[in-house]
Amino acid sequence: MKESNEPALLREAETADMISEIDTAAVRTEYELLHLMRRLIARYGFGHFMIARLPLAEQQRFSERLVLSNWPSELVRQYDACETFQSSVLVERLRGTKLPVTGGAELLDAAGKPTDEAMVHRLLAHPEMGRHFAVQLHTSSGDPFVAMLSGRRDPPVGVEQATLYLSLVQLFECLERTFDTGSSAREKLSSREIECLRWAAAGKSSDEIAIILGISTYTVSSYFKSATRKLDAVNRMQAIARAMRLKLI
Repeated sequence: MKESNEPALLREAETADMISEIDTAAVRTEYELLHLMRRLIARYGFGHFMIARLPLAEQQRFSERLVLSNWPSELVRQYDACETFQSSVLVERLRGTKLPVTGGAELLDAAGKPTDEAMVHRLLAHPEMGRHFAVQLHTSSGDPFVAMLSGRRDPPVGVEQATLYLSLVQLFECLERTFDTGSSAREKLSSREIECLRWAAAGKSSDEIAIILGISTYTVSSYFKSATRKLDAVNRMQAIARAMRLKLI
């Protein structure tokens, strides 16, 4: 007997409704976009997502390329330590196609090298991220980004895949709007806030930054909180990434 495709059809209908509800001109912050991304992955049965700039400079870490994500912070740090994102199977395949890329943990391994058992072990510790769906997206000026959804479900195909791709394109347009909104942060950030972000991007802890700048750890934390708010970021990591994108540090 032919299997029913009602769940997929229902997701398509729900996503079409969500797309029609999105007013791209009204989405101004990453907080609002984060809420929309969570709605999207919930409707499609994914658990995690990330949007990152495709590698252009090898010295940049994975966390510095991340723009929007709900990945576990520990996994981001672990993947950062592997230094394989710029040479990963995912990036290599995305650079060679405009179509969606799907696969398992191997997408995050370095291309053309033996499987990193330690990396696979870390990913297996997050079974809700066992399978991935990724697409390459571009800003209006042509800057390349990757949007990847991760979960337990089988990769979407056919109309469902096309609908999901369209959803990501529209949400990415919303994200690009936040880039413009965030540009006003150039004038808003104080010199101390920029210093704290710069030292944090260099890998310094709050205690170390306090010693370097001759201020208290509490004051450093206050600078980070205010800088994060001014940059419309959801946490310190994204504040650093946005400050780098705006060439503030």
